[in-house]
Parts: sequence; structure tokens; C-alpha cells
Amino acid sequence: MRNKLILLKFLFYKLISKLYMSKTATLEFDGKKYEFPIVVGSENEVGIDISKLRDLSGAITLDPGYKNSGACTSAITFLDGEEGILRYRGYSIEELADKARFLEVSYLLIFGELPTSEELNDFEEHIRKYTLVNEEMKNIIDGFPKTAHPMGVLAALTSALTAFNPKSVNPDNPKELYEAVCKTMGKFLVIATWTYRKSMGYPLNYYDNTKGYVENFMDLMFKLPTGPYSANPIIIDALDKLFILHADHEQNCSTSTVRMVGSSHAGLFASISAGVSALWGPLHGGANQAVLEMLEEIHANGGDADKYMAKAKDKNDPFRLMGFGHRVYKNFDPRAKIIKRAADEVLKTLGVEDPILEIAKKLEAAALVDEYFVSRKLYPNVDFYSGIIYRALGIPTDMFTVLFAIGRLPGWIAQWKEMRVNKEPIGRPRQIYTGHSLRDFKTVDKR
Repeated sequence: MRNKLILLKFLFYKLISKLYMSKTATLEFDGKKYEFPIVVGSENEVGIDISKLRDLSGAITLDPGYKNSGACTSAITFLDGEEGILRYRGYSIEELADKARFLEVSYLLIFGELPTSEELNDFEEHIRKYTLVNEEMKNIIDGFPKTAHPMGVLAALTSALTAFNPKSVNPDNPKELYEAVCKTMGKFLVIATWTYRKSMGYPLNYYDNTKGYVENFMDLMFKLPTGPYSANPIIIDALDKLFILHADHEQNCSTSTVRMVGSSHAGLFASISAGVSALWGPLHGGANQAVLEMLEEIHANGGDADKYMAKAKDKNDPFRLMGFGHRVYKNFDPRAKIIKRAADEVLKTLGVEDPILEIAKKLEAAALVDEYFVSRKLYPNVDFYSGIIYRALGIPTDMFTVLFAIGRLPGWIAQWKEMRVNKEPIGRPRQIYTGHSLRDFKTVDKR
């Protein structure tokens, strides 16, 4: 039955594609008409190919924030914000979070298919092969003050990896590309956790090749030389799901940055470093940090959740309720539904008593039934729940975005790889100049 549905969907797509491919979009400008081909995606998304617009007409399109501009075609991630759909390589995020592990999903995103048992074992073994970080990297991290933001340190350390791996990656050489992917997956996890150890004044830990990737994250973060450490399996499972949910999200700010930087044929580490910097912003990866800062503000001002719900509904009040609604999802964030269950399980398992988390639970409960929020579909999003989990684990607020970066790494790699393998041209946006026209230069005594 499933195969028949897949076949019917494929035939329908081919029919729609043929229908649109026979059509063109017409632009009338300055008394002339120009025709541009229609491009149809595998989920029937329609685009107008204006790549020859400037050559033909001398004009360009203006689209601040690129909200209506497609910079590429991609086979990695499908996102439908109106319907609340997120898929990696055709697999629903719900099924992947329920049945797969993070490294399986990483392999899927980067190489296009879910790995066989043999392929997965080889992938893990190759990642372990590259988890040892050059000792001289410690000199670099020692140069930062303890108060440095972990994302700034992570961006610098990621870029510094280029110095220890100077050879340019040839994307047309499968073996060389595979080694580069595994090297990035292995070393990035280690240096990401080092940013936390540095801020805490703890000795730097090393990857344990007898343990899994996510379990190693917990060891690298929290294991102390003064005694044994064992992470709770429920915590590992919750983090595994969080990393999967963050693994890719179509052409967002940091992903587009990775592709843009990589389009100059910059190396993988340099491109990933640029992605880290883009993710740092509070409007992007810093959103879950903003959630906790908001909760701490509410707590500092008496902890009255109802008061702040009322402030959020007052259009004359500048207060914004962080972690509710989403720029892309006009319905419920599908990732939030998954991670809400994990957050509930983590809080139950740990038995954490924290006034900040109590405020979060009150806001969540109210927003899910309040007419103002329900009618506007301002539901708690993935940033809201991920912040709650990280807080419950005792992870400092300024480390939240670092964890986001760990999850997003395979998506960045996949997008970089796709862009390079497809031999996409260097990114070069145009602009409409609004400055002065030609002016005569005046010497300093006449200004």
C-alpha cells in the first residue's frame, strides 16, 4: 500500500512539473516584456527563475532579508511553515526523532540516505579516529578570559582548526570528503565542550572512544578528575532528540552563511566558523538563551506569570514573550511537540525544584489555552523547551547556543557539501545604491 502511495505521489509530481514547466512568468518593464521559466520542487513549491533578469533587462529584484528569494535548489530539508511540516531527505522529523539516533540522522543529512549497520559503524569509527585535538589548541583557548562568551570562543577555535588542517578539501574526491566530514564531526564536539570547561576553570576533557557521541558530550562537559561520572540514559535520549531537531532547518541565517562563505571555496572549518558566528545572534540560535533571560527577569520582578502574559498581550507594552510563535511556522512548531515530551520526562526524572522552571510551566500552560495566543498560533516553540531542558541539566545560559551549534553541525556540513558538489557559483548579491551621486573632491581647507 505504501509503495502505491509513493508511486502515485511521484506520478502526480511529474504531472504537476510538466504542467508548470510548460509555463513561464512574464515581467513587463519599461515597455518590454520578459519571460522567465518556472521551477517546481518535489513538494510542488513553485519558483520563478530570474537568474537572467539583469542580463536581459538591466534590472534586479529587491528583497530585504531574502524572504521571497531562493538562493539555491536543495535536496536536504523540506519545511512547510503553514502546515507545520519538517522533513530531512523525505523523512518526517517525528519519525526520525522517535526511531533514529543523532549520528544516523547526521549521516542521512550529509550523504543522502540512512546508513546501513555497516555504514553507521564505519561512520562512528571514523569520527572517533579524529576526536583528538592538537595540544597547541590549548594555547589558543588559554588566551581567552574566563568571561569570554562561549560562542565567540567556539567560532575562534573552529576557525583555528584550519591552521592544523591546512589542506583544502576536494569535494570531488569521495574519500577525501568523507574524511573531512568525520574530522569536523569529531573535533567540533570536543572544542564546543572546551568552551564550557574554560569558563568553569575545569581541566579539558578528551573524547572516550568506548562511548557514543551524545554520551561523550555529557562526559566532556561534566566529568571531573576527582571521581567517576555516569550520565542518565533519559538525559542522553533527550539530548539526542534535541540534536536531531536542531540538525537542519532549510536556508536559515547560519545555513545560508555557511553556503555563502563556502561558495568562495573557503574550507569546511572556515565556513562552519562563519555559521557559528551567524548562529550566535539572539534572533537566531540565541533565542533559547533569550527565553531563560526573560524567565529570570520575570522571577526577579516577583515571578507573576499572569502579569507578564497580560504585558505580552498589551500592544502598547514593549515586552515580548520569548519562545512563543515562530517566524517560519504559522502553526505549531513540529519540533516543539516532540521536545515537550522529552522536557516533561527530564523534569520528572531529575525532580528539579527551580522557581525559574515553575514560571516556564505556568507560561506554557496559560499560552496553550489562552484565546489570544491560541488564535494567533503563538504556541511554545523548540527554543522554549530546549531552554527548559538545558536549565534543568545545570547548563549555563550562555552555553545554550553552543549546544544548538553541536546539533546544527551536520546540517551545515550537508549544505556546504551539496553546494560544493553541485559547483554552485560564488554568492554575490546585488544592491540598489541610494547614496550620493558623483561629487567633486574638496581639499581639507575648503570643507
